[in-house]
Amino acid sequence: MPTPLLFFGSGAFGLPTLQRLVAEHNVLAIITQPDRPAGRGGKLTPTPIAQWASEHAPTIPILKPEKCNAPELVEQIRAFSVKTYVVIAFGQKIGKSLLAERFAINLHASLLPRWRGAAPINAAILAGDTRTGNSVITLADKMDAGEVLGQTFREIQPTHNVAELHDLLANDGPSAVFRVLREYADGSMIPEPQDESKVTLAGKLSRADAVVDFAKPATEVRCRINGLSPWPGITGAFGETRVKLLRAGPVFAPPAAALETDAPGTLVDPKAGVISCGNRTWVQLLDVQPLGKRSMPWADFANGAQLTRGSVLTCVVPSAEGDA
Repeated sequence: MPTPLLFFGSGAFGLPTLQRLVAEHNVLAIITQPDRPAGRGGKLTPTPIAQWASEHAPTIPILKPEKCNAPELVEQIRAFSVKTYVVIAFGQKIGKSLLAERFAINLHASLLPRWRGAAPINAAILAGDTRTGNSVITLADKMDAGEVLGQTFREIQPTHNVAELHDLLANDGPSAVFRVLREYADGSMIPEPQDESKVTLAGKLSRADAVVDFAKPATEVRCRINGLSPWPGITGAFGETRVKLLRAGPVFAPPAAALETDAPGTLVDPKAGVISCGNRTWVQLLDVQPLGKRSMPWADFANGAQLTRGSVLTCVVPSAEGDA
């Protein structure tokens, strides 16, 4: 039986779940962040949620409050007389006045209690985790600390970057949310408190984080590149040629062209994009984006850049700060 509900969300992570909710449940309103300036021209741009809803669900009211807990907004939202809220990447804390006597669930992109916070997908890749998933939780005063109502699981492949893993987890979201809604409706839901002793935090990222040290072991270098792609994104330089490093993979055996004298950052195999790292390890650059151009496989970039064995890749240190 379709459930009447309100959807709170802003980021693209919630789109697959919203699409299924609109198709199979009764979404009475969508609450999202206000339009914000975006791009070089600073044009006011709706959130991915608002943009999709205006195009594909035009009969559903869209609210864009600066502060969802303002008294007039609380009154407007509660006037829908809906008992169920689904919250995904909303970007505002929902206060007690909105939550009172409501069943509110949040979809979070980690296996809580691991990686509470703003950037859980980045954090999982940066830490070298081999497994992640989604958690559906109740809303709590403390960030991402609610009871766990359901989870999905997914392996992190060595070549996954944040963009790829984001989309995979987003597409896993509907099954978890729908399962929790069914269990709530039939009374079979079993909430599980989080183990506070196992909590790890995934804080906000800034442009200042977009650095990599090729003197570190290749596994750490690979996780750093993939865990910060596409944003804030690590930029490297072969001399005057700058390139954004979008995706890297492991090298399991020493390349035939590797030399004992190779310094960290040395391009060992120009065709394959193999770079020397610390402790006699190597990483392979798979996808890059030359300055001012589209993203492309390493092989396409190498054909045009005419790099030679022994070229050195250095990290371009960011010059400006920005919040994730």
